[in-house]
Amino acid sequence: MFGRKKITSIDHEQQALFKHANERIKEKKGLYNHFIFFLVGCLFLVLFNLVFKIGLDWKLFGLDWFVYGILLWSFFFLIHTLKVLAFSKFMNKAWEESQLQLLVAKQKEKIAKMQEKLDLQLPKEFVTEKNMLLDKTKLKDKSNIDPEILP
Repeated sequence: MFGRKKITSIDHEQQALFKHANERIKEKKGLYNHFIFFLVGCLFLVLFNLVFKIGLDWKLFGLDWFVYGILLWSFFFLIHTLKVLAFSKFMNKAWEESQLQLLVAKQKEKIAKMQEKLDLQLPKEFVTEKNMLLDKTKLKDKSNIDPEILP
């Protein structure tokens, strides 16, 4: 009664846009969180090595162990950034819809070919629900009909 008004009629296009916007916001929020954890994690790695002297003697190719941890984490952060900011534009909703339309068109083409083949083997006057269910004997008596396609 005194609360917010509920929107009851939103068309499907607006709903799709709203859903896409929410997904993009979640992706960007996840990227920002990853960046914050990356900065804090790198700081802790450096502190563990230099302040707490954990693994101070362990070096590989003249570099401390935390450098490799930071490099590895940087690589994963770069992949996450590219996924959110660059690659999502290549395979977005429009791409998904075009692929869906392409697959539906191919399926319709296959169905049309199958229907043509069926029409050649069984004339349409014989293919009715009544004939297929009740009059199987009449269909089997016809010499030009392939008996393998009958149920």
